[in-house]
Amino acid sequence: MTDQIKYLLDEKDIPATWYNLAADLPDLPPLLHPGTGAPITVDDLTPIMPKIVAEQELSREREIEIPEPVRQIYAQWRPSPLFRARRLERALDTPARIYYKYEGGSPAGSHKPNTAIAQAFYNHEAGIRKLATETGAGQWGSSLSLAGALFNLQVQVYMVKVSFHQKPYRRLLMETYGARCVASPSTETEAGRKILADDPDCTGSLGIATSEALEVAMNDPETNYAGGSVLNHVLLHQSVIGQEAIAQFALADDYPDIVVGCAGGGSNLGGLTFPFIGARLRGGPSVRVIAAEPAACPTLTRGMLAYDFGDTAGLTPLLRMHTLGHTFVPPPFHAGGLRYHGMAPLVSAAMSADLLEAVAVEQTACFAAGIQFARSEGIVPAPESTHAISAAITEALRCKEEGRSEAILFGLSGHGHFDLAAYEAHLTGSLRDESFSQAGLDAALAQLPALADA
Repeated sequence: MTDQIKYLLDEKDIPATWYNLAADLPDLPPLLHPGTGAPITVDDLTPIMPKIVAEQELSREREIEIPEPVRQIYAQWRPSPLFRARRLERALDTPARIYYKYEGGSPAGSHKPNTAIAQAFYNHEAGIRKLATETGAGQWGSSLSLAGALFNLQVQVYMVKVSFHQKPYRRLLMETYGARCVASPSTETEAGRKILADDPDCTGSLGIATSEALEVAMNDPETNYAGGSVLNHVLLHQSVIGQEAIAQFALADDYPDIVVGCAGGGSNLGGLTFPFIGARLRGGPSVRVIAAEPAACPTLTRGMLAYDFGDTAGLTPLLRMHTLGHTFVPPPFHAGGLRYHGMAPLVSAAMSADLLEAVAVEQTACFAAGIQFARSEGIVPAPESTHAISAAITEALRCKEEGRSEAILFGLSGHGHFDLAAYEAHLTGSLRDESFSQAGLDAALAQLPALADA
């Protein structure tokens, strides 16, 4: 064998610290208190999260130590492999060198446990015994349910209703880990009841599910909230992905020209790309970063950069981010983990600084790319990951047209074993591209908070 396929690190090479891009991006807009407009403080956040997590959320330190108990659990699947997609390269007949960082080997099947384990650990240390959260496709809910089982925490998950019905085995996985999963919007919270009163057939959104989880946490002193994306501390915890990838590219004697991640709230995208962006900002090699988002929920490509709530009911601090409006409800396409109205403030700041670019991809093109990848590389990707695959294939074909041998890295954030019904719809010709309502988008943007600015 002469062509190396995978690049592996040892358990001792699991990063000892998380990387915080906030240290290398000057003049970051602060989170704002929705009542006073003042910058959020640690004390403002501690009613729903441990103090150390609140400190990480607001931190500007470049490196934050990973607790040893968290690294010990990480070792069950980390370091994750970096693959050279040589069969895909041949199928595309491209001179591009295509790599993918595969996060589907975690017990929950995605990258989400990287932060779920950390948040569960800190809550356990703080004496908290209950966590409430939202989930889209169910990957985050599954991951926090796993973490809850490992740290003896009760977990309540509000799952976007359309995904709750599309992906019953994700719900069953959560219940197997011991969590309770409810379709959102539900009748269990004031936020859910209000949505259902206005629209009894509402298919749900991550913003609505977040409101329900936050309401539970805010009304119960024994319950904290744990989020799976968007917030700074979540992207911090996910930075192990990109840190490992940099070390693995050294093993390959290569370095990416392009790094592609699927983009919903920003956890997978930031986890993979931020260490590369940080290295560039500190004088390292230049790299082109591409965020691949769904055309039916085009936060970066069609959204407004403004202060907005992270949830539909307006319970979160105000985040300066690319947003479609916190009341926006996207159509029910299959990549449920990408059906969110806003983008992480750190991702939005990086885009404003011209450190990344965004492309919007239609659902059918994504599944076609996912099937081509599966038939070449053998892994059936999660619908979310197919967005990154589609964008990477587009870049590889550009390299073919231009006769350029560029190195392309994309994040394969999880497997699609729970999403085969969506693949069946594509294979049988019943899958369609979904379109969002322009009138709905305009109405949502018109309801941005008074602090909103372009």
